[in-house]
Amino acid sequence: MRVHESGLPFNDASGDRLRQWLSVDRAAFYDQRNFAIVPMGFCFPGYDRHGSDLPPRSECAPLWRQRAMDAMPQIELVLAVGHYAQRWHLGTDCPKSMTETVRNWQRYAKRNSGISVLPLPHPSWRNTGWLRRHPWFEAELLPFLRERVRALTI
Repeated sequence: MRVHESGLPFNDASGDRLRQWLSVDRAAFYDQRNFAIVPMGFCFPGYDRHGSDLPPRSECAPLWRQRAMDAMPQIELVLAVGHYAQRWHLGTDCPKSMTETVRNWQRYAKRNSGISVLPLPHPSWRNTGWLRRHPWFEAELLPFLRERVRALTI
């Protein structure tokens, strides 16, 4: 909710973690020449009874996501942050679990045609346990991510 109210995506601890994963500072991250931050929904969907964010509203992405992506033909790498984005970008090629999708990152990021998609877990503090249980993410995926970002940013 704080991020929604600020009007600046990833303007919180999740954003700090994401920028650390990317090895970029705030200025580079919010520079539109480097990154386009395209959410799965343009509104905050609210909280569930446990206080967790609800998923993006189901009508949002079908209405505008493809048009937004088509407006940016220069994109060379999509960071699919979270399973909702992964399912949208990978379609039927997306495994059922976020872990399996991220574990198979090379399959999507090193494609020979089309836009590369790099699946990432959401950088939320809620995924700290997941990150601890999957050390390959930091050891294998993050170095690749940082190298690609370094090659693509100004």
